Amino acid sequence: MPKRSTNMSGLQCLASENIWFDKQRYDEAEKRFYEGVNGPSTQVKTALQQAKGRPQKRQHRNSSSHAGDQELVSRMKSLELENQTLYKVVETMRAALQKLETRVAVLEKTPATAAVPCAKAAPVKQVENGDDDDDDDDIDLFGSDDDDEEAARIKQERVDAYAAKKSKKPTLIAKSSILLDVKPWDDETDMAQLEQCVRSVQMDGLLWGASKLVPVGYGIKKLQINCVVEDDKVGTDILEEEITKFEDFVQSVDVAAFNKI
Repeated sequence: MPKRSTNMSGLQCLASENIWFDKQRYDEAEKRFYEGVNGPSTQVKTALQQAKGRPQKRQHRNSSSHAGDQELVSRMKSLELENQTLYKVVETMRAALQKLETRVAVLEKTPATAAVPCAKAAPVKQVENGDDDDDDDDIDLFGSDDDDEEAARIKQERVDAYAAKKSKKPTLIAKSSILLDVKPWDDETDMAQLEQCVRSVQMDGLLWGASKLVPVGYGIKKLQINCVVEDDKVGTDILEEEITKFEDFVQSVDVAAFNKI
């Protein structure tokens, strides 16, 4: 009985205490106690470290700003040097321009004096050119009327001289460029041999040129060959007749193009 009574009295005492309702205050007091014994907490340490680190950042900013100032000074110096060089270049260009202006002014004054003799010499050149261009104007076919016999003789001499002069002038030879299409019998025809046969046709005023093989269809190719002929000596009919004589290789000959030269 006495033990039970003592236990009941202890519980009643604990129930009457207010420690459980003010637990937060007691925890804070306990924390402060241990901080006083063991030193400041980690949060306080971090705050102190941050406070110590701020001056270092300021020092770093000061150093960076100082480096930036030095870079600006160096750039300004380089710009000043460039401006000086540009100024020198401009001065040299101005001097050259002044020299050119003086030379142009001198040249503009000098042709005025030389224009008069040039104008006087121009009609002489025109007369000379006129004499060279038309030699036939110097020939008088009618002669003089003072003496009939002498006039007839002089007239005949001048006619003969005129005829001799005309005969010496080269005559213009009319030529034509002809493009021929030579067709074989089939795809088994030897085209190299066919071209040799065509080129074997030789006559005065005929000159063979370039050639090529042009596909027609079904594996058959035609020979397209160019030639230059003198119109008075060679005609297309003669060419076709001579080429079609090679009956073993040639089926037909057509004129693809005909141009005067």
